[in-house]
Amino acid sequence: MADPHDKKADPPVQRLLPFFPVVFVLLWSTGFIGARYAMPYAEPFTFLSLRYALALAILGTLVVAMRAPWPGRWPAMHAMIAGSLIHGVYLGGVFFAVRHGLNAGIAALIVGLQPILTTILAASFLGERVRPRHIMGLGLGLLGVALVILPKLDGDGAYGVLTLGPVFLSAIAISVGSVWQKRFVGGVDLRTGTALQYLGAFVPTLILAMTVETMAVTWSGELVFALAWLTIVLSIGAVFLLLFLIREGAVSSVASLMYLVPGVTAVTAWLLFGETLTAIQLAGLVLAGVGVAAATRGGRARAISKSV
Repeated sequence: MADPHDKKADPPVQRLLPFFPVVFVLLWSTGFIGARYAMPYAEPFTFLSLRYALALAILGTLVVAMRAPWPGRWPAMHAMIAGSLIHGVYLGGVFFAVRHGLNAGIAALIVGLQPILTTILAASFLGERVRPRHIMGLGLGLLGVALVILPKLDGDGAYGVLTLGPVFLSAIAISVGSVWQKRFVGGVDLRTGTALQYLGAFVPTLILAMTVETMAVTWSGELVFALAWLTIVLSIGAVFLLLFLIREGAVSSVASLMYLVPGVTAVTAWLLFGETLTAIQLAGLVLAGVGVAAATRGGRARAISKSV
């Protein structure tokens, strides 16, 4: 694939470029809302198997039509491993938690710590430098998460292992997957690499669906809309928007806005589903956002996952 910086956008598109990172972040936040829409009508691994299969069909067609180069055996394997973490475990955990009652805004908040976790893991495995602002950001982020979830650890509707465990696993998985992607998959064409990632996510997710779920699907307008939106708009559209931003050198703008995702998700979930947060939970949401913003602003973009 040609260097993403070789060709810049036409002048009219260039004038709109400052708005594209905002569009990407808004699209990213709708992934959690999509989970909330879909989960009443299909089990999590069954739904994700459908999503990955549809994304694979679309991406496979594009790869063939564009004659994108395929990697060798080992890079392909590493791309699939990264995909199983970035898409399979990450989305599987989020959808499982939402299915079992986790607030969409809280899910977005917990996995929103991913940029900081990725930076710390990259320091351990890639030799990258951890700065004081990263440690401070992680501390503020964890404190914010604690303020949000502590009121829901007892009483009616309390969160348990089935709600919080999977989403914390999601945050770890996407962070490890991002480092794996950077370490082993950096030279793979982005189009074929993305297709291989979805293949790596599809196979274990389908196996899980066949072994632990009934695979029953209640087809409804909400489910079809969620499947189409999450696959075409996020898994395909948002990925190619990210590739465009990489080409235009605007990824750092996306990274600096990612801290807004939990807040945008929480507001959207309140508007659409009536999900509410207490005053102390809202304070935690803001505190966690400050932590992620402090860790990401002023530095070059880390691995921004394409698992939307």
